[in-house]
Amino acid sequence: MLFILLALAAFAQEQETPVFRSDVTMVRVDAQVVDGKRLVAGLGREDFEVFDEGQRQEVAYFGRESEPLDVLLLLDVSGSMRRYVEEMAQVAREALRQLHAADRVAVMLFSRRSKVSEEFTADFAEVAREMSAAVREQGLGAGTAINEALLAAAAYAGRQPARPGRRAILILTDNLGLNYQTPNEQVVRALYEADCVLNAIVARGGERPKPPRPGEYVNPDFTPSDVFRLAEETGGEAVKAERAGAAFQEMMERLRTRYSIHYRAPEAPAGSFRRIRVALSEAARKRLPRAEVRARAGYYASR
Repeated sequence: MLFILLALAAFAQEQETPVFRSDVTMVRVDAQVVDGKRLVAGLGREDFEVFDEGQRQEVAYFGRESEPLDVLLLLDVSGSMRRYVEEMAQVAREALRQLHAADRVAVMLFSRRSKVSEEFTADFAEVAREMSAAVREQGLGAGTAINEALLAAAAYAGRQPARPGRRAILILTDNLGLNYQTPNEQVVRALYEADCVLNAIVARGGERPKPPRPGEYVNPDFTPSDVFRLAEETGGEAVKAERAGAAFQEMMERLRTRYSIHYRAPEAPAGSFRRIRVALSEAARKRLPRAEVRARAGYYASR
């Protein structure tokens, strides 16, 4: 999750012109600003404040929409989801036109098991063709193992060679099913360490699981799927959708309208969890009194 930002120095000329030393470890935070349902674009470095364990940090790098974006499409191809995958495939070419030339997209399919069906590529026409073929996938078993698929997606994204820009996972699912021995905390940590923000399109019928009633026994080995919580903790968003195609087009636009904030990592014991808070500056809050900043809740200090 933490990395050396030498590669960003050249790219940052379009955004800012910071100089990064090779002995400095940076924390990257992907943030979104919304005012109600409206995305807030066009903000600058001076409009944000970032706090690490309550201590304000100096922003070393600030990037906006022109920063490269890697998006991993994680598609639930279990029986109940096939028509939603088909709806997304029908509008894929149009939705992916919102991406830039330096952006890349990969496709991973899952039901009981998962597989990468299209490696990261800038050939968006090929991505659209692969999405159309996804509805015919029959070899991934019965059931819906959402958390296991998210762990596989985070591992795949984390193995990619380092490059400037942001990483996002966009999952299409109905959020139904139980996860066996893959608790949400494990998934959140994997997403943090892979520098991935999770966003979700939740098909009709998918709901946020209700908390257990007082005194109700809960088997810790079996946890209900909750992409709503996972998205919130990584700074993303989950939307319920009657029409997956329309939601896909809107989500691609929203993924592009985000901000990238980097700051020097404070000294901390290796592997310890540190909480992050990203806020608007006082001047920005006066201009946008109802605005909300979405960013991940924290990170694990470099080992």
